[in-house]
Amino acid sequence: METLMHFLTVFSDPQLLLLVGLGTFAGVYVGAIPGLSVTMAVSILISFTFSWDVYPAISLMIGIYMGGVYGGSRTAILLNIPGAPSAIATALDGYPMAKAGEAGTAIGVTTVMSFIGGFIGIGVLALAAPFVSDFALKFQPRDYMLLAILGILLVGSLSQGSLVKGIFAGALGIAIGAVGRDPLTFAERFTFDFRLMEGGISFIAVMIGMFGVSEALLQLHHVDKDAVRQEITRIVPSLATVKKHLPLSVQTSTIGVTIGALPGTGGDIAALMAYDHAKRVTKNPDREFGDGAMEGLVAPETANNAAVGGAFIPMMTLGIPGDAVTAIMIGALFIHGLNPGPMLMIDQPDMFWFIVGCLVMANCFMLLFGLTGIKLFTKIVEMPRSVLIPLIMLLSIVGAFAVNNSITDVYWMLGFGVFGYFMRHYGYPLGPVILGVILSRLLDDNWRRAIISEREDLGNFFAGVFGSPLSTVLLIAVVLIFVSQTPVWAWGKSRIFAKKENT
Repeated sequence: METLMHFLTVFSDPQLLLLVGLGTFAGVYVGAIPGLSVTMAVSILISFTFSWDVYPAISLMIGIYMGGVYGGSRTAILLNIPGAPSAIATALDGYPMAKAGEAGTAIGVTTVMSFIGGFIGIGVLALAAPFVSDFALKFQPRDYMLLAILGILLVGSLSQGSLVKGIFAGALGIAIGAVGRDPLTFAERFTFDFRLMEGGISFIAVMIGMFGVSEALLQLHHVDKDAVRQEITRIVPSLATVKKHLPLSVQTSTIGVTIGALPGTGGDIAALMAYDHAKRVTKNPDREFGDGAMEGLVAPETANNAAVGGAFIPMMTLGIPGDAVTAIMIGALFIHGLNPGPMLMIDQPDMFWFIVGCLVMANCFMLLFGLTGIKLFTKIVEMPRSVLIPLIMLLSIVGAFAVNNSITDVYWMLGFGVFGYFMRHYGYPLGPVILGVILSRLLDDNWRRAIISEREDLGNFFAGVFGSPLSTVLLIAVVLIFVSQTPVWAWGKSRIFAKKENT
């Protein structure tokens, strides 16, 4: 009974309800602006809320977190500019739908599926937090390294054409992510003695440039064409549509919760892995993936929102952040005299159930705000290209500058925009580049930790991989995903199907 009272605290207090609602509303629109990340918004909030009581401060932060994760899909669908890395996969099928006049349908589906994924993540947090955190603790540095390799091998899902071009793009992303001073030895890598490269290249600048600026440059070829009229006849997807995609949303939400519960990963990796899963299990999509497949929206959006609940699991049970935002929230709890970890669950269970209640309320507000204002939002796509192209450029410049208040990031963004334009012109996919940049640090750091822990002995390293059931399963998954993307696998499948048809 006492647990239920703590859970219902946020529902019964008008002030807390208002703060969760305001936070979610702000998060949706902060997340929709490229470069204005949720992490930035929550970190700024700490300086404003450190003198508040803990309940109002946490309510506002959770609202911004939940709204911001969803908000990145808006500009991904409408402008092909992901508002956050977790929306990269959403842009692959959302933007083709917008170009076909179905932006309203795409936003409606992403909103409802984000709501479902969010609730599944919160449900796992509430019911199975200790069990999931125990599983997450079993991951060794070598397992995180294998997980990063697994993510990089998803280039087959992001490259619609040649696998070789996809691998090249992924490798390029890893190289870009390695630019700067080595965090362990402080040696320079790929800086070419330029001081401005010592701090590395912001992946936000790369992402905005390659998606935003390259799109504006491509649109220059079609300035005289009339904009596609968007048909906003039905925003909320039908019950039949939801039921059809519910099994996939449950599967990808499970991926989202699991990846979200692994410290240092987050919704961006979860969304990309979920997109790859959807491509593998969807037999006969209404449209091809990359051309506006509904499953291409369902999978990443359920996964990245389910990852929110997953990220709170290690934070609340172990005191280990699941992602950058929960790392900031741990700092906020410390400021308010609380100590996140196992003892928090024992000494102050009210805080755990209050956070669960805030997440539920924020998820409901996200559904409400996500399904409103869509007609106004879709007017962006209907603008004349002579207005839309400068708007994309303006958003890109503001987004790149806002990350570090650095004009250098704007130059990088413009440079990668031009480079991205030529990549698209010659059929090279952009998604693997961003994926490589994001996963570069995870791969590099954990390879270093893994090999150092084995005293730089490769024999011991591989003995550890094959001696751990978890590492062995991940290694088998890496090998299978790599083989399944080769022409030999496609040839073998066609031969098997041909034999079945003949018999």
